[in-house]
Amino acid sequence: MRSAGILMPISSLPSPCGIGTLGAAAREFVDFLAAGGQSCWQILPICPTSYGDSPYQSFSSCAGNPYFIDLDTLADWGFLQRREYQELDWGDDPKRVDYALLYERRYPVLRRAVQRLLAAPPADFAPFLADNADWLEDYALFMALKDKFGGVSWFQWPEELRRRDPAALKAAGQELVQDILFWKAVQYLFFTQWWNLKEYANGQGVSIIGDLPIYVAGDSADVWANQSQFQLDENFMPTEVSGCPPDGFAADGQLWGNPLFDWDRMKQDGYQWWLRRIAFQLKIYDVLRIDHFRAFDAYYAIPYGDDTARNGRWRPGPGMDFFRAVNQKLGRQNIIAEDLGFLTDSVRELLRETGYPGMKVLELAFDSRDPAPGYLPHCYPANCVAYPGTHDNDTIQGWLASAAPEDAAFAKAYLRLSKREGYHWGMMRAAWASPADLAVIQAQDLLGLGSEARMNTPSTLGGNWQWRALPGSFSPRLARRLRRETEVYQRLPEQNP
Repeated sequence: MRSAGILMPISSLPSPCGIGTLGAAAREFVDFLAAGGQSCWQILPICPTSYGDSPYQSFSSCAGNPYFIDLDTLADWGFLQRREYQELDWGDDPKRVDYALLYERRYPVLRRAVQRLLAAPPADFAPFLADNADWLEDYALFMALKDKFGGVSWFQWPEELRRRDPAALKAAGQELVQDILFWKAVQYLFFTQWWNLKEYANGQGVSIIGDLPIYVAGDSADVWANQSQFQLDENFMPTEVSGCPPDGFAADGQLWGNPLFDWDRMKQDGYQWWLRRIAFQLKIYDVLRIDHFRAFDAYYAIPYGDDTARNGRWRPGPGMDFFRAVNQKLGRQNIIAEDLGFLTDSVRELLRETGYPGMKVLELAFDSRDPAPGYLPHCYPANCVAYPGTHDNDTIQGWLASAAPEDAAFAKAYLRLSKREGYHWGMMRAAWASPADLAVIQAQDLLGLGSEARMNTPSTLGGNWQWRALPGSFSPRLARRLRRETEVYQRLPEQNP
């Protein structure tokens, strides 16, 4: 079945309060997608961001980002007065997220809302706490302890808390009871708004494609509460960390720094931690994109403490044994495999055996630094998802402006690009015209923006994850043109019942 969608992070939605939220602008974007004939809205991870602001480095793989809680909705619910947030300075650039300002301003506002919520808890508050206790208890205690210790990593907490001594955990729970309740209530507010938005999107015929980072941050409730599942030494520090080897794009490779999974231990208990994690993600999304799929075949391990990825080595992952456990426990699910990066025959065989659709990125097809066989759109199989670019790539306009002249010339000739029309329309059209079952376009590309709107440049710090769309960007006129293009390439929902 042919379909189309747009990749638009929640954080990038227009909003008067510094960052995109789950409120009116999100519903307006759903309306735009439906009017434009789109079946899917792909987002980036919605978990809380930590240092560096990356949604792929979070304090929890299950929790929702408190910044995404819509303040107008809280006012409608009676938990805020509008002057308590409308009179605050949320930044002077509507095209960028100011994370430092958000960190300073957002939590005092949320504490006021939580205070009113807890004064008369809604009927579904206690059931929410019970239904999510398996991750929420550890997360709320983790965040309360981080506040108590000034935000430092759990690796620097007192030893009895690092090793999770039961008596120490009980004492901390009693001491920090109000802070713990605050973090639980914040998650209640987030997920109440999330479920309302998802119900609205599904009612408009729009499915949500979520994003599951394969790794979790070292400084997270996930690692702190499940230490035996990770490769940690006797001092709770990672022995090796994640990344990618040197290639044509990064001479030193990419050093991500996440602790690595102890796959042997995970296999012994039937991958229970992973199965709970995936089950939760599949509950909150309609489709799940699994990031860095190739690491399930073999993962790159870098000695902890190295400042580049040069000295890493490949180690075997769990392979198909893991996905058989997923299928046995959860059944066949709607999963997209992010099969980018250094691919081998064994990775390709694992993808084939799972049956998951992989990803094809058009920009990579024309990059002579690391040519990707089979990436020209006429070569795509049906069982894949086609993207002109993803959040880790430059925008179409930015890529064409910065690519090697011979690469840009080849792309323009192959795609029959027209400067008058806008180069981005030609590349998007190639994705829509391809055999791929699903074609997903970055919102920045749909708007024809340049490198200033790039979401992330891997292996760099600062300036990432900040782009925001201006109010009115997703106009009825643009929706009409998007719908015409989607119809031409037979990707409208009614063309594929």
